[in-house]
Amino acid sequence: MTLHRRQAIAATAALFAAARATTPRGAFAQSATTPEVRKATLGYIALTDAAPLIIAKEKGFFAKHGMPEVEVSKQASWGATRDNLVLGGGAGGIDGAHILTPLPYLMHTGRVTQNNQPVAMAILARLNTNGQGLSVAEKHKGTGVRLDAAPLKRVLTAESKVAMTFRGGTHDLWIRYWLAAGGIDPDREVQTIVVPPPQMVANMKVGTMDAFCVGEPWNDQLVNQKIGFTAAVTGELWRDHPEKSFAMRADWVAANPHAAEALTAAVIEAQRWCDADANRQEMCTIIGRRAWFNVPVADIIDRTRGNIDYGDGRKVENSPLLMKFWRDHASYPFRSHEAWFLTEDIRWGVLPENTDTAKLIGEVNREGIWRAAAARAGVPNAEMPSGTSRGRETFFDGKVFDPENPAAYLASLSIKKIGAA
Repeated sequence: MTLHRRQAIAATAALFAAARATTPRGAFAQSATTPEVRKATLGYIALTDAAPLIIAKEKGFFAKHGMPEVEVSKQASWGATRDNLVLGGGAGGIDGAHILTPLPYLMHTGRVTQNNQPVAMAILARLNTNGQGLSVAEKHKGTGVRLDAAPLKRVLTAESKVAMTFRGGTHDLWIRYWLAAGGIDPDREVQTIVVPPPQMVANMKVGTMDAFCVGEPWNDQLVNQKIGFTAAVTGELWRDHPEKSFAMRADWVAANPHAAEALTAAVIEAQRWCDADANRQEMCTIIGRRAWFNVPVADIIDRTRGNIDYGDGRKVENSPLLMKFWRDHASYPFRSHEAWFLTEDIRWGVLPENTDTAKLIGEVNREGIWRAAAARAGVPNAEMPSGTSRGRETFFDGKVFDPENPAAYLASLSIKKIGAA
């Protein structure tokens, strides 16, 4: 063998050795998908729909996807979640959160931030559909109020308080829709107040409010403590409606795109785990622990199985309106659903009438990251939605939302803040 030949072979061997030395080993070893960081701080509120983030931590899904140092941190309220997102993880706040779907949009536009300073946000996944409740104080049980809120008209006054969890958030929109459909103007005929989810039952117990809308387990706890009853679950307003989202600061996503995808993949795996019937008991046991919710499993488990005791004599077994984490595309952030939330926030004056909703959705909704993360998590193509819209949606009162024509939907609503005298 010539000297030149030996030198060429040695050089080639050295190149291969160098390549092997710089290639990471283990899960997601290819550098093209390796997370840029190992840590993120994510917030959650003590609500059953936070389960995917908690399970992703407890079951090691974050670690599996190269993010072993993720922290999942309890937040006192949605206002605290917003404030900690404004701070960001690097300044002692949080990088992302289990969050009310409209809230990232309200932060992105500066509508709910100090000095109206926008904080760019990104929605990476939906966390669940269904699973919220419209609860009423025990003293109003004689009205017979259920899905139709109209019977409350004769007992509520301008001093009556109905609670939700954040102005312009999902619970605010559900209780407003319910009241308005029953002919009750939520801005003129009652007072809407903000109460953090874990404080709802305590506030109802001392008689400070007449009704509230919140996620589980607080509606079931109210019934179990015989303080009130569930007039309706929100899936009765709009079957399989979107609810919470997984969102992050947009600057964090831009700086760590592979890590954002890895986090979303872990959340998706957790959602699939949570939605398996065989895992429901364990899920409720985990989230009920003192470290997470500090709530008895008995207050959580029934409604996760679709077993609803309304507290007014009605009991339903195996309801199809149970909280869904994965099935029926519950995890995918449909842009058409974002359009409904933004349209409702325009309806109630939270967003201005001239809001360019399509542009806003294009900036905040990152369904492309969801699709990449789903593939990373091994989701079969058959379980991927074919488009970004779920199409026309019909509500319990016959109203129809066409995402291609939100103006027609707005025009069909008799009670609204825009255009009010």
